[in-house]
Amino acid sequence: MRQFSTHRRRLVHVFGKVVVAALLATMVVPAARAQQVPLQDKPFAEHKIVLQLSDSDPKKQGLVISIANNLLKFYDPDKVAIEVVAFGPGIDLLRPDNANRKMVESLVAQGVRFDICVNTVDTIERESGKRPDFIAVATPVQVGVGQILLLTENGYTLVRP
Repeated sequence: MRQFSTHRRRLVHVFGKVVVAALLATMVVPAARAQQVPLQDKPFAEHKIVLQLSDSDPKKQGLVISIANNLLKFYDPDKVAIEVVAFGPGIDLLRPDNANRKMVESLVAQGVRFDICVNTVDTIERESGKRPDFIAVATPVQVGVGQILLLTENGYTLVRP
């Protein structure tokens, strides 16, 4: 009988650890999601577009800017939510010395959001020893691809020019 009690206590102890681990795991997942930026506050938006920018090609940067401008002209700016997510080499668009800086700032003033991947910024700092600067209108998101996933799960259409 005594052996049964010891075995039972061991089972309860192990089960307790499993329950605690499961509870901690469920608490970690929402914390990771909480690091992403909330959706834009555009209650009248009928169209939601996320533009992916993942390379530093100036032609692609220009294309992303052109698409955002064209969408704002075609739809009423209140009727369209546009978010540009830059990660990897695509963050070059959001550097202070980029030739398109004024256009980016103009689009932000019209309600377009430009996200910059903090993981990319951290990687550049780790590799170069210097944290890269980016323009103040850029919205930092922890994981660029994670932000794209969040947006597409919430009705945004992904466009990869």
